[in-house]
Amino acid sequence: MIYIIASRELRNMFLSPLAWVILGVIQLIFGITFYPDVDSFMRQPHPAGLTAAVVSPLFGWVAILLLFVIPLLTMRLISEERRNKTLSLLLSAPLTMTEIVLGKFFGIVAYLLTMIAMLTLMPMSLLLGGTLDFGLLFMSAFGLILLLASFAAIGLFMSTLTQSPTLAAVSTFGALFFLWILQLGSEFVDNGALTYLSIVSHYLSFLEGVFNTADVAYYFLVIILFLVLSVRRLEGDRLGG
Repeated sequence: MIYIIASRELRNMFLSPLAWVILGVIQLIFGITFYPDVDSFMRQPHPAGLTAAVVSPLFGWVAILLLFVIPLLTMRLISEERRNKTLSLLLSAPLTMTEIVLGKFFGIVAYLLTMIAMLTLMPMSLLLGGTLDFGLLFMSAFGLILLLASFAAIGLFMSTLTQSPTLAAVSTFGALFFLWILQLGSEFVDNGALTYLSIVSHYLSFLEGVFNTADVAYYFLVIILFLVLSVRRLEGDRLGG
C-alpha cells in the first residue's frame, strides 16, 4: 500500500505545472551558476581539482535554493486533503497511519531523487573534456539526498498541522531556516550543541567528501522523528473523527 500511495503522490506531482516549473527553474539556475565556475576553473585551475572547485560548491548553492523550494512541494501533502475534506476518506481507508505517511513521504522523495539525478547529469558532462572525482561527486549527491529527505519529512509534518497549504509552506520554511541558521549561531557562540543541531553543518562534511556515520545518523533521526510526529498527528485526527 505504501508503494501505491507513493506512486499516486508522484503522479499527482507531475500532473501539476508547479512541479515541472520547479524542475526547469532549478536546472536553469544550476546551469547559469555552473558555466561561469567551469570557465573560471579553465582560466585558473584550482589545485584541489575540478570536482572540489566546481561541483561541490554548486551542490552547496542548490541546497540553499531548495530550502525555499521544498516548502512549496510539501505544503499540499496533507493540508490540501484536509482543506478538500478528503482527509476523512483517507483516514477511514483500510490503511495504517504509518502507511499513509510513508507513502506521502516516499512520493515526494522520489520527485526529489529525479531532481537530483537531473542536476548530477550536468557535472557528468565535464567528463567530455576533463576528469572527475567520483567519490566526491557521489558524497555530495548522497549528502544532498539526506538533506532534502530531512526537509521533506519536516514539511510533511507541518502539512499535517493545518488545512492551509500557504500556512504549511510558511511554517516549513520557518522551521528549516531556524535549523539552518543554528550553524551561524555556532560561529559566534562556542557551543557544540548548536553545531550538532544545525541541519546544514552535517551536510558540509559530505561536500568535502567525508563520510561520517554521525552525520548520516543525524539525518535519519530527523527523518524518523518528524515522520513519527506526522503519524501521531494523523492518529489524533482519526481518533478525533
